Amino acid sequence: MTTAKNVQASEEAKEAVTAEKAGGGKTKKSASAFRTISEVADELNVQQHVLRFWETKFTQVKPLKRGGGRRYYRPEDVALLRKIHHLLYSEGYTIKGVQKLLKGQGKQQIIAEEMELPAANESAPAAVEKPKQVPPAVPEKLSDKQRSILEAMLGDLKELRDIVRGGDN
Repeated sequence: MTTAKNVQASEEAKEAVTAEKAGGGKTKKSASAFRTISEVADELNVQQHVLRFWETKFTQVKPLKRGGGRRYYRPEDVALLRKIHHLLYSEGYTIKGVQKLLKGQGKQQIIAEEMELPAANESAPAAVEKPKQVPPAVPEKLSDKQRSILEAMLGDLKELRDIVRGGDN
């Protein structure tokens, strides 16, 4: 079964190379086409060595490797890399934080979310961003002790804020 998948993936990669050579490498590929490391690096605006580094840190990213070690990224790999890039560069996650997120959510869920976003973004205005879901800051039910501790901390923070501002407000 795995061999059949590898053969199919290998054939798809060959077709991607043939299409790239025929079109001079500048034609727009279909959404299901494999991408070279340079194409993915250009799309994400990162250097190729960054993608190779991410492969070592995120085991979920597994491009197809052909003769000579040439990498071909499946659409799922590109979607995952796009999400990793967004989390690292836009959301401010650390590599360790993204690793935990990938473990917690799972590769398939993240890929599904990321594959939906580009299609939605093509028809939507560029300035509109999908609203973020923010988890509640504290649990809905606090014990009296927890509430009093938080209120004391809040009072301390307000005092520190006033000190920093230079006076009592």
